[in-house]
Amino acid sequence: MMRLPRLVLSSLAFATLPTAAFAHTGVGDTSGFVHGFMHPVGGLDHVLAMVAVGLLAARLGGRALWLVPLSFVTMMILGGVAGASGYGMPFVELGISGSILVLGFVIALGRQLPTGLAMALVGFFGIFHGHAHGTEMPVDAQGFAYGAGFVLATALLHAAGLALGLGADRLAGAWSAKASRVAGGAMAAAGAGIMAGIF
Repeated sequence: MMRLPRLVLSSLAFATLPTAAFAHTGVGDTSGFVHGFMHPVGGLDHVLAMVAVGLLAARLGGRALWLVPLSFVTMMILGGVAGASGYGMPFVELGISGSILVLGFVIALGRQLPTGLAMALVGFFGIFHGHAHGTEMPVDAQGFAYGAGFVLATALLHAAGLALGLGADRLAGAWSAKASRVAGGAMAAAGAGIMAGIF
């Protein structure tokens, strides 16, 4: 547990690098582990959604701490395979921005979801994020490395959300629930802004 803050700080350092221009399909060289890693952390929409998954898992606690992020990653991989294989999927960008809006709203409500429902919800949105990543995955020998990169980046961003949620519990005590609700509301507002093309 003592190593988690260092892991989170490392992931946040990568997240602040100026790579937003490379976060979506058809931009830049997309081969290799580094490019795969930078794809999720290079776009505000992906970063917010991944952190929201971790924050939601932290608020639910118990088995949700690992089951909710695992559900997202699993379905994201399936979506990534579909995207890399050339299978089309409608409303991918809407699904990505909608994930921030919906997950942020759920966190802002502050109500406990059954773990299974939370897993299904994040898994559904994971498909859209995975498809976006997969359409960037090259079909050469470096494709696996690219996939490993975006899976690791996603896991680190989930860890950042978990650390924020669990850290708030330790530092803020009774105020942590309110802080999480405020964070969820901000995420929902950002999701609405991304959907409207403001960000």
